[in-house]
Amino acid sequence: MQSWFAEHPIVAYIVIFILLTYVYNRVFRVNQKLLIGKEIVLYVMMALGSGMLLIFQHDKLPIIQCLLVAVGLMLLVRVRYMVEARQKRKAAAAGKRQ
Repeated sequence: MQSWFAEHPIVAYIVIFILLTYVYNRVFRVNQKLLIGKEIVLYVMMALGSGMLLIFQHDKLPIIQCLLVAVGLMLLVRVRYMVEARQKRKAAAAGKRQ
């Protein structure tokens, strides 16, 4: 996988940018919307950061794999929260019946 991304740097850059954007939006974004100018500056800075991470990826560091692990862990936590919410709803429904 590492060598394939080394042979296809544009695809690697796009994957890094998408994963980085997902991680930012799910973890670091505040609840309020930013102004459009600040939003543009933010995504330009993330694009530049993705370029830096692409250089590290090209130097044989597992940047994409680490981002995939981060996204996987975030999805696992989201599933856990959904299961806990479902259990609380069932417990509340069972408590109302009695």
